Amino acid sequence: MRRTIPLAVASVIALGTALVAPSAVAAPGGGSSALSYPCSPGTFCIYSDWNGGGERCEWSVSKKANTADDCGFIQKGWNVRSVRNNTGHRVQYYTQTNYKARVGSTPKGGEGNLQGSYQIRSFKPQ
Repeated sequence: MRRTIPLAVASVIALGTALVAPSAVAAPGGGSSALSYPCSPGTFCIYSDWNGGGERCEWSVSKKANTADDCGFIQKGWNVRSVRNNTGHRVQYYTQTNYKARVGSTPKGGEGNLQGSYQIRSFKPQ
């Protein structure tokens, strides 16, 4: 007899080690390596690809009302697929400018893959 796991339970199992919430999912190919997620100390970074790959935008400010002001891949309309929080505080992020439509947060020192179906258009400390 084949046993099935409800989708919600399978999602929780898949996210068991993820540091990004609430919309994090495991990306194709899985985890990270020591070379993944390049991000300077004291900064918040977003990436256009899974596991810290693709184009990167990095900020040393604690909050940003409009990431499209200085992030090339957001200006191109690309979605954010992964994040790294190298700050000393939890960062919460939003799909709209000026801190509207909160979609998730990442604890200090955290990194992970996102759902990949939206842009982070603003962020601030929690």
